[in-house]
Amino acid sequence: MRPKLVLFGDSITEESFGEGGWGAALAHRFSRKADVVLRGYSGYNTRWALKVVGRAMEGVCPDGVAPPAAATVFFGANDATLPDRCSGFQHVPLPEYQTNLRAICAYLRERWSSTVIILITPPPIDEDGRLRDTSGDNSSGLPERTNEYAGAYAKACVAVANELGLPVIDIWSKMLQFPDWEKSFLRDGLHFTASGNSVLFEEVVKKLGDEGLSLEALPVDLPDLLDMDPNDPLKSFCD
Repeated sequence: MRPKLVLFGDSITEESFGEGGWGAALAHRFSRKADVVLRGYSGYNTRWALKVVGRAMEGVCPDGVAPPAAATVFFGANDATLPDRCSGFQHVPLPEYQTNLRAICAYLRERWSSTVIILITPPPIDEDGRLRDTSGDNSSGLPERTNEYAGAYAKACVAVANELGLPVIDIWSKMLQFPDWEKSFLRDGLHFTASGNSVLFEEVVKKLGDEGLSLEALPVDLPDLLDMDPNDPLKSFCD
């Protein structure tokens, strides 16, 4: 059986299979070596994710099937909404955010002890981009998220990963290393452009490689055309 890579997160995960998305890029990269399983839930915070994690993982690996090789856990952008702004109902206080992350990881570890769990921090926020976004109901003239607040949740996510001994991708800090990250990587101040997706894709590939799950390390599923004997190709399918 091919190994599986599970992507569990909010809208940035849910839309990752769209054109130019980081999930689609992973599926393409590992197309003959692993199956990428999408479990993205737009608008979800860690409180809601913890509530549904068992149901969300149903069917990922039926009985008798090997557990996923890896799972990304990418929440925090919605937890970090400001409690007194238009999306305040999505807000989760920082201490609870960390508690929920621990519980989600504990559930995945208990269910699949060999699965590599990779935490991903919430991304940076372009407050101007959030104000210009017209998809929500924001009559206050104030952004419902700030980059400073998102940064606090990113640091908290890194702290949980270090505490649990898990690999982590600090995408908040990574994106801030680039000039004009606000408009280059974020199409609406939060969700990723194609360039933003590319940055996360590269970071996930690096982290998978660090955990022994590089493209080169995984076997090809079924015989490769170049390995077949042109004079007797069916020989390649003999057990």
